[in-house]
Amino acid sequence: MIQLRPFTRDDFDRLIGWAVSPELVVQWAGLGFTYPLDHAQLETYVRYAEDNPDSRVIWKAVEADAGDIVGHIELDRIHAGARRARLSRVIVAPDRRRKGIAGRMTRLVLRHGFEALGLHRIDLGVFDFNAAAIRCYEACGFVREGLERDAMRMGDAYWSAVQMSILEHEWRALEASRDDDST
Repeated sequence: MIQLRPFTRDDFDRLIGWAVSPELVVQWAGLGFTYPLDHAQLETYVRYAEDNPDSRVIWKAVEADAGDIVGHIELDRIHAGARRARLSRVIVAPDRRRKGIAGRMTRLVLRHGFEALGLHRIDLGVFDFNAAAIRCYEACGFVREGLERDAMRMGDAYWSAVQMSILEHEWRALEASRDDDST
C-alpha cells in the first residue's frame, strides 16, 4: 500500500539522486528546475509550498509496510475559487518503475483533490513520447484534451506535450466502478 506524506528538506538528497540527467529533470519538472538539481532549487520549491499551502501541496510516496520512499508527486496551481489544480512533478524511484506506483500515487492525489479540496478539474501535461505515463494517466481516468506542439526545446529537438484532464464527475464514476468491481 502506498501512502502520501509531506515532502520535506530531509527528502532533498533522494530526489536529487533520482534526477540523473537534464532530460529527466525537464521531463519531471518542465521549466521549473534546471540540471543539476540542487538543494537551493529544492529549498525555493519547498519554501513556496510552505508560504502558499493553498496553492501547492508536495508529497513523497511511501510504501506503508516497508517504509521505503518510492515516489514524488505534487498538486500545483490549486485555485479554490475555480475549483481546479494541476497534477505535476510525478516521479517514481528508478528501481520501482513499471510496478504501478505512479498510478497508485495519482489516484491518491485525485482523491485528495476531489474529496478534501472539493475540486472540479485536475489537469496535467505529459510529453507525447512518454507512452507509459500517458497509459497510467488514462487508466486513472484522465482524458486527452490536445497536443501542445513543440512545447519544450531540449538540445536541438523540440518536445510536444499532451494536455490531459479529469473532471470530478468522471473521477466519481470511475471510483464507483472500482468499488463495484471489488465486491
